[in-house]
Amino acid sequence: MEVEVKLRLADANAHRRVTSLLSPFHVVTHRQKNLFFDGAASELSERRAVLRLRFYGDDERCVVSLKARAVLVDGVSRVEEDEEDLDPRVGRECVAEPGKLGSVESRVLRRVKEEFGTEKGFIGLGGFGNVRNVYDWKGLKLEVDETKFDSGILYEIECESADPEGAKRLLEEFLKENEIDYSYSTASKFAIFRSGKLP
Repeated sequence: MEVEVKLRLADANAHRRVTSLLSPFHVVTHRQKNLFFDGAASELSERRAVLRLRFYGDDERCVVSLKARAVLVDGVSRVEEDEEDLDPRVGRECVAEPGKLGSVESRVLRRVKEEFGTEKGFIGLGGFGNVRNVYDWKGLKLEVDETKFDSGILYEIECESADPEGAKRLLEEFLKENEIDYSYSTASKFAIFRSGKLP
């Protein structure tokens, strides 16, 4: 179970202020491309599951993820997640021909076939780009995202934590002290992508 605090930043200015204030704690910046898939008969979406390939930079890394039963309440997301690394070349072949997902040697993809019965194959749903700045701040790993959808740009802070309420309290204090406008995230990035509009 992945448990994350998700706080939405109001705009580009709020995002700039956060990344500027956190700059002494910066660890790495990831340029990600997230691409999503479903079974040809909507087997995953019908059961609120999400299959994603995430590419990093110039395809130096590819991660396949299965997420299921996501719940997002008061800025805290809980989701069952299973993921593993995949050869980026194989990942790109699957993007070009989603049907190939059914024959890739992968624990996660084998699980998808077994649990969701995707015998009819897979379809690509498209995706979006994300720039993720990672910070090591007060014992927390903060991920500050700038996500580019066709419908606009979303700015968000994510923080995976075993103590989400404590992490949320620290983050909210930081944002309020610095007069940075934020709100609790109300939808996952995938849900925003599928809806075609920013919340």
